[in-house]
Formats: sequence, structure tokens, C-alpha cells
Amino acid sequence: MAEHDLVIRGGSVVDGTGAGPRTADVAVSDGIVTAVGDVSGSGSREVQADGALVGPGFVDIHTHYDGQAVWASRMQPSSWHGVTTAVFGNCGVGFAPVHDTDHNRLVQLMEGVEDIPGTALHEGLTWEWNSFPEYLDAIDTPKDMDIAAQVPHGALRLHVMGERGAAREDATPDDIAQMGQLAAEGIAAGGMGFTTSRTTNHKTSLGEFTPTLTAATDEMVGIAEAIGAGGRGVLQMVADFRDIEAEFAIALAMTRASGRPLSFTLVESPNSDAYHQGLLAQVEAARAEGLEITGQCAVRPIGILLGFECTLNPFMGNPVWKEVADMAPAERAKALQEPDRRARLLEGTGGVDADKVGGRLVEKFQLMYELHDTPTYEPPADATLVARAAAAGVSPAELALDILCGRGGTAMLWMPFTNYGKGNLDGTRELLTHPYTVPGLSDGGAHVGTICDGSFPTTLLQHWGRDRSYDRLDLGYIFQQQCRDTARTVGLYDRGVLAPGYRADINVIDFDNLANRMPELAYDLPAGGRRILQRADGYLHTFVAGEETYASGEATDALPGRLVRGAQPEPSMS
Repeated sequence: MAEHDLVIRGGSVVDGTGAGPRTADVAVSDGIVTAVGDVSGSGSREVQADGALVGPGFVDIHTHYDGQAVWASRMQPSSWHGVTTAVFGNCGVGFAPVHDTDHNRLVQLMEGVEDIPGTALHEGLTWEWNSFPEYLDAIDTPKDMDIAAQVPHGALRLHVMGERGAAREDATPDDIAQMGQLAAEGIAAGGMGFTTSRTTNHKTSLGEFTPTLTAATDEMVGIAEAIGAGGRGVLQMVADFRDIEAEFAIALAMTRASGRPLSFTLVESPNSDAYHQGLLAQVEAARAEGLEITGQCAVRPIGILLGFECTLNPFMGNPVWKEVADMAPAERAKALQEPDRRARLLEGTGGVDADKVGGRLVEKFQLMYELHDTPTYEPPADATLVARAAAAGVSPAELALDILCGRGGTAMLWMPFTNYGKGNLDGTRELLTHPYTVPGLSDGGAHVGTICDGSFPTTLLQHWGRDRSYDRLDLGYIFQQQCRDTARTVGLYDRGVLAPGYRADINVIDFDNLANRMPELAYDLPAGGRRILQRADGYLHTFVAGEETYASGEATDALPGRLVRGAQPEPSMS
């Protein structure tokens, strides 16, 4: 009789503690790692991992699967990229608590902020809940990974304040008390924490700013204080930090009042190092005070995808575009290459749309790159459309048109709009290697027509661990950051490490052949909604709680993932 449920043999184990690779076996029973080293006992299943990396499953703490978790059992694209735990409800947007009369409001908020089609949300959301605990019950169904949810400030404000909340009026003391009580109750029921947004980039599909944009300090602190009284939960925020000291003061006040950890979105400024270095200085001062504040940073530029089937394209405001916008892709590509229409398109007005996220950037050809079969996320300056067009003696718009008409009219351009102001990722490396940051911001499940960054974990390992020509990161550090440290940032101490007693969430990876694939369009959302997906090569096996969920990138029948309710303690066996 086998002594273990699973034994992965002879792999190069990177255990998530920061230690480098070592040849070892990994044994699993009852969904828990039981041994790492030289395992003599047999397994009911044995996996030979010679030549492969064996590491913990990736923990992605910044996703937006709030809707997808209702209608789907697979959290793709993240689960194609070795993610075994995803945390959503970020940026203050989500679907609970909610009054029955406010469904449209929350759909408009999610559609605008996270670019998820409203038709898909209306079709896919069952609305079998009003309270946040009821929402947790609704999504507590078998999945291909573990999921965790957070209480969103936008929904909370609308639920308590109604139209006053949507109009961003100041909350009264009674409003604040109610919001604090509901947030604390949601976390007590299993929510991981409370999230909010304070950025002008976040608007509803009607073009209105998010309800939480200008929430006063007493509101933010009052909610945080109520959460702190329960002794559990984390805080998450995104803000513009135009006035670093003033805005960070709110984060400090929330953390002091609650005693709870807080993480926030941290990106590199395109204009000056003073922005992110100023924020890092604030974090360092907070840590010196004993406050657990952490920056969530992207592992590559946050980049917009532009294409004729995407939300954005360089000609979207051009009258000629409207003649072909509703055509099928191949038919449209052919029509746009007809000499008369092509000439009129290139002579016409541009495509700027200020109401869409990224809509002001769609004519900045100097920032755009062609996306190839194996995408490059740190491209050289001579690969921009402007540089290539100049070399070819054509206009950037002509080059863009020809590229986008390729692949049967489904080709895409990529435009990095954060973390690439200097034309390289040196600033991103500075953020990634800071002691008080973790990888985040993949937005898996969101921005389905403009961004596909759920592949961040693959980029972190592929680009930073193997492909970058200089200043690569150690594999031990990469796995520590994307597994153990992300997990601990949200209070999940039971995963992210391959050691006895920890959850058996495991990736077996062909490191030499690990690669992101070209993003592609799918029409598989509810109501036939469109989304951009990106797969990867190189993931040989992904296990969740010891059950194989993906083999060579293809889903198995196993759905061992569940809703994680709240913080999890470090295993006593470790």
C-alpha cells in the first residue's frame, strides 16, 4: 500500500522560503505536504520531475474575479499561470452588500472601473444575496483554485448611503458607523479585508467617478477602526497620491486606528523617481513606527492592448471606423484595406475617448509596440511604431493599420502606460526588490477588453528569472515573493511554502520552455461577452490541495479549490 497520496520525485525544488533550488522529492497526503527531501515511501501517484522546477502555487492577491466566481468554476486566465489562490474584491469594487434596487449601479461601477461587459454581468450574476456573508455563501462552490473575497467600499457606501454615496457626499457619523459594522461583519463571515479606491482613473460606465474617490478621513478611519475591533482582516487601497504626504496620511491613520495590515498600489512614475521613492520613504517610516504597510507593485509595465476587437484601437473615434465597427473581424480587415476607405481612414480625425480607461492614449504611437507570438514586455526603443514607421518610410498610423488588419483582423498592439517611462524595467526592479513590497496588480478577471495581465506570475518567473539580459532576480527570491510573501500580506500563513504541514499547492514547471503566449480573444463570457485571454507554455503540472488541476496547460476534471474564509494560521507541523 502506498504511503503517500502523491510523490513528486527528483525535481529542482524552490520552496518559497527564499532558498535557492535543491534536488528533492515532495510527498503529499490529504492535501498537505508531508515531506520534502529524500522520500523513500511510495505514492499512489508518482510524478517524475527530473529537470523541472517544483515550487509552491502562486498566490495572486490583486484580482477581480468577483463576477466570474459566481458563474464559473475556473478562474482563467490566472489558473493557466500557476496561480492556486486568488484574492479579489480589490479597489473598492464588488457586488455586496447590495439592495435589490442597486444591481445596475454596481454593474455600472464594475463595468467602468474594471472593463467587464455589463451584458455579461447582468447575465451571469445570480444576485442570490444582499449581504456580504450571503455573497460569500454564493461563491463557496468548487473551483480550480482557492479564492478569497474582500469587502468593497464602493458597494458598502452605496448600500448605506444610497444616492448620497454615489454622489460622493460626506458620510455622517451614523453612515460611518453602519459601514464599519457591515465591513466588520463581512470580515467575520470570512472576508479577507476591506478595500477602497481614491483614484480618478476609476469611473463608472456612465463616466461618473467612483463613490469612494473623495471619502473623508473620518469615514476611512471609522471603518478601519471598526474592522480593527474585530482583530482580523486586512486593508487595501489604490490612490493617485498626487499629494503624497496628504494621501498617505489617510493610509497611516487607517492603519494606526485599526492595527491591521494595509497594502496599496505602487507604480513607477513616468516622469520622476521622486514619486515612487517618496512613497517608499513613507512606507519605510511607517514600518519604523511598527505599522505593517506594504506596496503592491507590477512585475512589468501595465500595458493596454489595442485591436479592432478590443475596447480600444487607434481609430476608434474616426468616422470611417464607425462604417466597419460592427463587421466580423476578417470582413472588417478586408474593408479597411480597400484603397478609398483606407485613404479616408488615414486622413480622418483620431480616436481619443476620454471616458474610457486608456482612451486618451490611443494615438500615442510612440508608446506602441507590435505584439508577437511570444510577447516581449521589455522591448527596445527602436521597436516602437514611430521608430519602425520612420525606418519604413510610412506614417505610424499606416503601420498600425496594417498590423491590426493581420491575423484575420484580430492582431493587437501593446502600449505600456506605467512602469516604462524610461524605456526599461530598471525602476520596476527597484520596486520588486524593496523589502516592503510584493508583486500584485495583475487584475486577473478584469479589463477584459484592454488588459490581460493575469500572466504576471509567468512574466515574473520567465523574464526576471531567465530572459532578462541583466539584473535578473534569484529564483529563490521570485518564489518567496509570489508565493509566501503575497500569501502573508493578506494573512494566509498556511500556503506559499513547500514544507511539512503546508497546503499542497504545487507547480511543476519546465523552466527552459516557460513562455507567455500571444493574447487571444474569446467570446465565452455570459451572454457571449468578449474577453482577452492569455495562456502559457511550460506548466507541466499544477496541484491544488494535492489534486492536479492542470496538466501541460490543460484543465483536468478536478475542482479542489474552495473559498478561503479569512486569515489562516501557520501550520504547527512546519
